[in-house]
Parts: sequence; structure tokens; C-alpha cells
Amino acid sequence: MENIELAVEIIKNGGVIICPTDTVYGLICDATNKKAVAKVFKIKKRPKNKPLPIFIKDLKMAKELAQIDEKQEKFLRKVWPGAVTVILKSRKQKDKTIGLRIPNYKLLLGLAEQLNRPLTGTSANLSGQPASGNIKKVLKQFENQKYQPDLVIDAGNLPKSKPSKIIDLTVCPPKILRP
Repeated sequence: MENIELAVEIIKNGGVIICPTDTVYGLICDATNKKAVAKVFKIKKRPKNKPLPIFIKDLKMAKELAQIDEKQEKFLRKVWPGAVTVILKSRKQKDKTIGLRIPNYKLLLGLAEQLNRPLTGTSANLSGQPASGNIKKVLKQFENQKYQPDLVIDAGNLPKSKPSKIIDLTVCPPKILRP
């Protein structure tokens, strides 16, 4: 699929794409590229103090980014891949947390696999607006906006779905932040 190759190239070069996910359309970029991440915040008009969740390709990548104990790993193996974002203690930034998810969607996993790096995993909508799997609604939100994504992968309307569940695993007992 030439869309994948084009998407990989754009992401490698610091671009941002709108892409279908296993829940809703998402704004995807290389999560390790500061300029690309800043662009997602601009496109989305998201407050800087509200972190972006991260898509990863596997548990190995999760362990590179977050501190994961045996109990957490056992839980992650049950819910991933899938529509569950977990908050864990960051391995790289002391006293910080990180939101991770392995999506259950071939296209995204393919991107993560080819790029071999974490990707932003936030819904493609303006901050405060509803996330959507309806491509026309998604594109309408970004019409006439100053900052635009570099590519839109239009997979038509996605099956009705909610954004991922968010579970904080840094507290005991774990806390559901978004059902």
C-alpha cells in the first residue's frame, strides 16, 4: 500500500498524519521528534501541560520507555493489543509518567514496526471537541486552521467506537481515568 510508504516517509521527516486507529482517527507522528510533537499540539490546539499518549509496537518497546513490574506486565499481556492506554512510571524522566498503548490495528502496528519508534497516539480533533471515526467530521474540524496535518489516510468511516480506556497503573489499586 503506497499510503503506508508515504506515511512512513512523512513521519520520518517530522511530519504529522491523520490515520485511522482501532478506536477513532488519530494524529500520528514520531513521539521522539520534539518538532513533530510540538506540531501535533499546534494542530490539535492542545494545552502544553496535557501530555500525549504513545502508541508502541510491543511490550519490549514499553519496557524501554516505562518501568513495568511483573504484576503490571501480566495485566498488559491481557489487555494489549487493544483499546487500553496505561499510565506507567517513565523510565527516562524521573518522577514523570507516560501513557502507552499497543493498538489492535494492522495499519498502525505496521507503521510502528517500519519506523521502529514510538508514535503519538492522540485523537484527531481540536482540543475540547469530540474524537470521531467519521472522516468528514474529523476533516471539518481542521478546515481553515493555521496548522494542518501533512497527510490524511482516509479509510472511510470507522466502526462506532470510543477512545481508549485509560488506566493509571502507578497507583494501588489501579485507577480508571477514562472508562
